[in-house]
Amino acid sequence: MNWLLILLPALPLAGAAALATPAFRGRTGIGWGTGVSGLVLAGAVAVAAAFDHRDAGRVQFEVDLPWVPALGVRFHLGVDGISLPLVVLTALLTFLCFVHLARHRPEAGRPRALAFALLVLEVGMMGTFLALDLLLFFVFFEVVLVPMYFVIAIWGGDGRRAAAVKFILYTLLGSALLLIGLLVVALQAGTLDMTALAERRGAGIPRAAQVVAFLAIGLGLAVKTPMWPLHTWLPDAHTEAPTVGSVLLAGVLLKMGSYGFARIAIPALPEGAAAWAPWLGAFAAIGIVYGALACLAQRDLKRLIAFSSVGHMGFVLLGLATLTPVGMNAALFGNIAHGLITGLLFFLAGAVKERYGTSDIARIGGGLLGRLPYLGSLLTFAGIASLGLPGLAGFWGEMLALLGAFRPADALPRPLFLVFMVAGGVGAVLTAAYFLRMLSFVTHGRAIETVPVGPQLAAVEERAGAAPPGEPPGAAAGPAGGRAFRRGRPADVTGHELAAWTPLVVLIVLLGLVPAILLSVTTPAVLAALTGVVP
Repeated sequence: MNWLLILLPALPLAGAAALATPAFRGRTGIGWGTGVSGLVLAGAVAVAAAFDHRDAGRVQFEVDLPWVPALGVRFHLGVDGISLPLVVLTALLTFLCFVHLARHRPEAGRPRALAFALLVLEVGMMGTFLALDLLLFFVFFEVVLVPMYFVIAIWGGDGRRAAAVKFILYTLLGSALLLIGLLVVALQAGTLDMTALAERRGAGIPRAAQVVAFLAIGLGLAVKTPMWPLHTWLPDAHTEAPTVGSVLLAGVLLKMGSYGFARIAIPALPEGAAAWAPWLGAFAAIGIVYGALACLAQRDLKRLIAFSSVGHMGFVLLGLATLTPVGMNAALFGNIAHGLITGLLFFLAGAVKERYGTSDIARIGGGLLGRLPYLGSLLTFAGIASLGLPGLAGFWGEMLALLGAFRPADALPRPLFLVFMVAGGVGAVLTAAYFLRMLSFVTHGRAIETVPVGPQLAAVEERAGAAPPGEPPGAAAGPAGGRAFRRGRPADVTGHELAAWTPLVVLIVLLGLVPAILLSVTTPAVLAALTGVVP
């Protein structure tokens, strides 16, 4: 099965290369991208099925080939309980984005270029979670920046260019710090092998070097996570990005930062982690409360969801800061739950914007449950999942993070982490407040007529898809046809939308009811990362 790990990043790379050939000139490339991403998803599921879950703390299906022998850099791939869930999540969300694009073509046109960018993006995302060499990890980590920049800058909203520039500047600055930290680790330890570094638990690296390296690596990863106050690029990027860009940005790219903490910074630099953990916990707690308060002030649906990510990823960072198995499990579970729930939320926000011509909450005007009951019900479901309702996936990551803060690692100041726990509890209450407030404004109440009319409606319908032959304008197909309008009125959930959203709904419920599905995979790997010994 080792060859499958090579195929996971190689297939989307080959698919993107094919789209650049003259053979695809004049074709949209969306169908091709759907097929390629579907094969990647099948490969990821095959890896998950063949994975030995009884030995999840050990790296499996390793591929270790020389890459740059003069520098000791190797093409080293592998998967364990920390990376496996993220590999499957990446493949799933990329495939669902292509399913979405099958009937929701980009407003700016050039669908083949968008398909190319998404496949290159999948190469970087998948490679980041598979890499076991520090420089290989950094290369894949950087690959995602360029395609995401163009996804925002070309296919985004009115403020797309400024948002894309802000995104690339912040992330490049973070990447520079990350590279410095990785080089310090490599030079001090004499190896680039991430598994060897984890097993050594900082042996051979002086404490001072660990503190400096953890700071540099931590700042680089914190930008991508994003951690308050390095988060300011995120709301603009999410708000201006197209739907598929927002889904992948929230669902996968933000996880690359927190994954780097769990995979590299904490296992390889335990003394540095202990020195900086109180600061990491403090910024996480501030981010939880700040994100919730910022959401209460938002008037744009996409921007509200973007700020909610700051708070939710704050719980992930708080779990990591505890340096305990419970806390790290909370972070890994929170990563997956946030990817599923926020991915669904951005799909739904995109659907609302397509039908109403705006994501401004006041202009949407309420009454969504009465006008579009299926769409309103799904938005309600995603909202209560995101606020952490017990029985849904969002609950476990937050609850375990607070439990980890209640009893942090012995080397950490427990009274301080109790303060962080209280702040996290306040943030959880505020999270419920802003999501319920949003739902009361959008899904409940009396609908007002804000549906676009005249030329605006014609433009929206043209983007959503032409009416069937012989039908008047605005007579686009209903739920089975995958178009957003019917006879001049917004249609309810379409067939393609259901195909893209149903897997996320099922997984949110399944992980909420049976969290052991995920925790049984992550726990052995977490214990190995924190102790250097595979249980």
